[in-house]
Amino acid sequence: MEKAQEKKYLKWYHKVGYGSGDIAGNCVYQLLTSFIMIYLTDTVGLNMGIVGTLIALSKVFDGATDFFFGRMIDKTHTKMGKARPWMLWPYIGCAITLVACFAIPMEWEQTAQYVFFFISYTLLNAVFFTANNIAYASLTALITKNTGERVQLGSFRFIFAFGASLIIQYITVDMVLAFGGGAAGWRAVAIIYAIVGLITNTISTFSVKELPEADEGMDEERTEEHKMNFLTSVKLLIKNKYYLIICSTYIMTQLYASVIGMGIYYMKYILGNEGYFSDFALAINIPMVIGLIILPFIIEKMKGMYKLNIIGYIIAIIGRLGVMVAAYMGSIPLMLAFTAFATFGIAPLQGDMNALIASCSEYTTLTTGHRLDGMMYSCSSLGIKIGGALGTAICGWLLDAAGYVENAVQIPSAVNMLEFLYLWAPAILCAGVALLLSRLKVEKANAKILAERKDQDVPDVYGNI
Repeated sequence: MEKAQEKKYLKWYHKVGYGSGDIAGNCVYQLLTSFIMIYLTDTVGLNMGIVGTLIALSKVFDGATDFFFGRMIDKTHTKMGKARPWMLWPYIGCAITLVACFAIPMEWEQTAQYVFFFISYTLLNAVFFTANNIAYASLTALITKNTGERVQLGSFRFIFAFGASLIIQYITVDMVLAFGGGAAGWRAVAIIYAIVGLITNTISTFSVKELPEADEGMDEERTEEHKMNFLTSVKLLIKNKYYLIICSTYIMTQLYASVIGMGIYYMKYILGNEGYFSDFALAINIPMVIGLIILPFIIEKMKGMYKLNIIGYIIAIIGRLGVMVAAYMGSIPLMLAFTAFATFGIAPLQGDMNALIASCSEYTTLTTGHRLDGMMYSCSSLGIKIGGALGTAICGWLLDAAGYVENAVQIPSAVNMLEFLYLWAPAILCAGVALLLSRLKVEKANAKILAERKDQDVPDVYGNI
C-alpha cells in the first residue's frame, strides 16, 4: 500500500496541461468579477442596485446546482472518464453565454435588457460554468492518487489562475478602447476571451487521462459519503466547528475580492483614470504569484499553516491601512506599494485553503468515522458563491443608495461611498478574516486526537495505531 501511495502518475507536461485549464476558467470568472458591473452601468445604462439584486438572485440558482452537477459527475461512466466530458462540453455553453452577457442589445427597452442579462448570466454561472468548474476540480483526485502530485496540481492551477487574472485585469480596458470602446468594444473583447477559453479548456481536458475506476479502489474514499443521505451529511458538517469557520472565511475573502473588483469605479471617478486599474492589477497579482511559488517552503519552515495564515493577514491589515493613508495623501505610487504588500500577506491563505479543507475533512473523519470530502468541497464552493454574490450585490445597493450616476461627476455621498468600499472595507474585511483564522486550530486538534489514540493504543478510523 505504501508503494501505491508513492507511485508517480503524472509527467511535468500533464501538470502544466492541467493547470492551464484555469486560463479558461478565468476568461469567465475574472471578466465577470472585474468588468460586468461597469459594463452594465456605464455602457448599457442599467441601474446598479437592480443589477446587484439580479446577480444575488442568480447566485441562489448557482449554489443549488453545485450538488446536482457533483452528483451527475459521480454517476457518469464514459471512455473519457467521469469528469472530463463535463469539463469539455459545457464550456461551449460558457463561451456562448459569456459573449451574451457582454452583448446586450442596446436598442431594447431596459426591462428586456434586464431579463436578457439575468438569463444569460444565470445560464453561464449556474449551469455551464458550474458543470465545467466542478469537473475540473474533481480531476485532481481522478488523475492521480499521489498526494504530492495533487498538491503540485493545485500549485500549477493557482499560478495559471493568477497569471490569467493579471493579464485580463491589465489589458481589458485598453482592448475595449482598441476595438472602438462602448458596446462594440466590450462585445469584441468577450468574443476573444471566449475563443481563448475554448482553446485552453480543450487543451487542458485532453492533456490528462483519468485513472480506471477499478484501479486499486479509486472510489474507496467516497464510499461512506454515498451511504449516507444528504441531511445526515449536512448534520455532520454543521457539527464540525472548523468547517463552519472555513466557510465563513471563504465568504469573507470573496466579499474582499468583490470590493477590490469594484476598484475600477474608484479609478474612474476618484483617481480620474480607469486605466489605473491595470497598474493595481499588477500590484495585486505579481505578489500573489510570488507568494504562491514560495508558499511550500514557508509552510515547511513554519511547520504548519496556522501561524503563517495569521501572520499573513496581519501583514494584509497593515498593507490595507497603508493604502488608506496613501490615498488620502494623494500618492498613487504609495497606494500601489501598500497594495502589493497587503496582497503578499493574503497569498498564503489563497494557496493553502484546499489543504485546510482537507484538514477539516480529516477532523470530521477522526471524530465521526465518516468521510465527507466531496461534501466539504461542494459546500465551500457554495460559500464562495454566497460571498461573491453578497459582495457584488451589496456594492451595487450601497452605491445606488449613495446616489451614483453613471458617466457623471459624482455627488459627495457617492464619492464617500466609493472611498469607503475601496479603502475602508478591505481593511475591515482583512481584520475579520484574521479573527476567523485565529480560531481555525484544526491542525492542532487533529494532532491531539491522533496523539491521544496512539497513547491509548486505539486504532484510528484508517486502521492505524
